[in-house]
Amino acid sequence: MKNILMSVAVIYGLLGTTSLTADEFSNKNLKHWKSEYQFVVKEGRKVFTNPRLGSNTVTCNECHPNAANTHPETYPKFQKQLGKVVTISEMINWCIANPLEGKKMRLSDPRMTALIAYITEERRGVNLSPGKH
Repeated sequence: MKNILMSVAVIYGLLGTTSLTADEFSNKNLKHWKSEYQFVVKEGRKVFTNPRLGSNTVTCNECHPNAANTHPETYPKFQKQLGKVVTISEMINWCIANPLEGKKMRLSDPRMTALIAYITEERRGVNLSPGKH
C-alpha cells in the first residue's frame, strides 16, 4: 500500500509540473479554421444537390430539401433500413446505394466529410439526442 501511495505521489508531482492547458490558438487561427469549415459546408451542399452522386439523377436534396429530416443530431441510432445501430455516414451510404443507386463512399472521402458538415450545419443549434427517433 505504501508503494502505491508513493507512486501516486510521484505521478501527481510530475503532472503538477507539466502544463495541462489546452493548445493555444489565436484569432487568426479561429478565422482560418472557420473559413475552412465554411468552405467544406459549401462543398457539402454541392454534393447534396449533385445528380451525379448516384446513377439515376436523383439528388439527396429531392428527399431532404435543405437537409430536412436528416437529423444528424440523433445518430448513432437504430436504423430500420439497415437493421442495426448506425452512424450518420452509414445512413448516408445507404441512401447513396439505394434511392440514388450509386456507389458507397469511403469514410475518408472528402465528399463524405462535406456531406456530414453540410447536414450538421443545417441543424446547428439543435441539441444532441443520440438514439432518438
